[in-house]
Amino acid sequence: MDRRRITGLGNRSLILILIAISFFTCKEKEQQNLKKEPDDLAVVESEEVHEFGFNLNDYVVKRDTVRNGDTFGDILERNKLGYPKIFNIVQKAKDTFDIARGLQVGKPYTLLCSKDSLHEPKCFIYQPTLEEYVVINFQDSIHAYTSRKPITYIEKTATGVIKTNISEALDEQGLSLRLAYKMADEIYAWTIDFNRLQKGDKFKVIYTDKYIDDSIYAGVYNVKAAYFLHNNEPFYAFQFETDSLKHIKDYFSEDAKNLRRAFLKAPVQFSRISSRYNLRRRIAYYGNKIRPHKGTDFAAPVGTPIMATANGTVTKASYTSGNGNYVKIRHNATYETQYLHMQKRKVKVGQFVKQGDVIGWVGMTGNTAGPHVCYRFWKNGRQVDPLREKLPEAEPISEALKAKFFDFIKPIKKQLDSIPFKEIKEERLEDKNVENNLISQIK
Repeated sequence: MDRRRITGLGNRSLILILIAISFFTCKEKEQQNLKKEPDDLAVVESEEVHEFGFNLNDYVVKRDTVRNGDTFGDILERNKLGYPKIFNIVQKAKDTFDIARGLQVGKPYTLLCSKDSLHEPKCFIYQPTLEEYVVINFQDSIHAYTSRKPITYIEKTATGVIKTNISEALDEQGLSLRLAYKMADEIYAWTIDFNRLQKGDKFKVIYTDKYIDDSIYAGVYNVKAAYFLHNNEPFYAFQFETDSLKHIKDYFSEDAKNLRRAFLKAPVQFSRISSRYNLRRRIAYYGNKIRPHKGTDFAAPVGTPIMATANGTVTKASYTSGNGNYVKIRHNATYETQYLHMQKRKVKVGQFVKQGDVIGWVGMTGNTAGPHVCYRFWKNGRQVDPLREKLPEAEPISEALKAKFFDFIKPIKKQLDSIPFKEIKEERLEDKNVENNLISQIK
């Protein structure tokens, strides 16, 4: 037999023997590892997870939302807690939180249960809002309390160049459209017509974002200052507190002029006027007779927040068959406003409200054919059309506060002026065509 062939066979045999030795060595080590006692194995501790003031690793955590028809008792019975104990919990906790009436459909809750095989509920946590939560703890003694998740505020800046509108300019950068609303309806509503913005208009804004538990984005909290270059004319806006007792803040120009009027243009955001003030209105349903309409109807979905259009004191918060749930506010010796057909009222008689505060929610209560708020406006005791009134400007800065205002805005204006504009370059058509040709050649 050829020597080279013998040598080749020998080499292959040696390789097979080495593979077999390696295999059996690995199997032996594997068996040894299986025989090790638990104490010999490395213990990996799971990272602690804290929420609502509890270490969640100590419990079996069950999360759900309140279903239609759910009661506190239903939820705990579904999770195998007996009725006598449920009744005892309700009685002990009712002074802190009305369990029987406080749960709203769709709101989340969390059950902390024992880690044994029974998974018995030990604590019920209900979240009426992203920030607020109610704890009903019954693992030892029964006690209930309300608390809030930690809030973090982060100051940010943004700039933009208008191509069509401000919403597009913000959306292109992934920024909150809430900024567009604040600038259009809160800051510059009476200074700049945002339906007539020009291509090339620019803006800068210093604002604060709100975060819950450092991770849940809760939207734009506040706008500290803004700059808008419209038709080559600069418009500065600085937020300044004019009443520290009532915490009233307004936006002022760099020369201390108030940028807003005493009244908002509408009591609801992003709405449309479905019926105007009209003393000669005829309705076919009533035989085409004249039925004066002394309010302005703003159509909006049920549940839309209704805002006070100016600072004032609530004089009525009640229900009638025609008005439904309604609120009336006196703003001064001259002006009053009224808001009808609410789904629910949020304020009480005697309560002071600020412009923009939510006083209720759009509904269909009373004499109405669809969801809207009927906004009524009184001047010297007579109902008038607010859209035709020359409304007064908001309170100016007092002479005593002007020096403080100018000192306050000096560093903010410097910060605004130092923010560079982010120019958004538009693609040239010929460059796009070249790019498309290259792609087609590659394909």
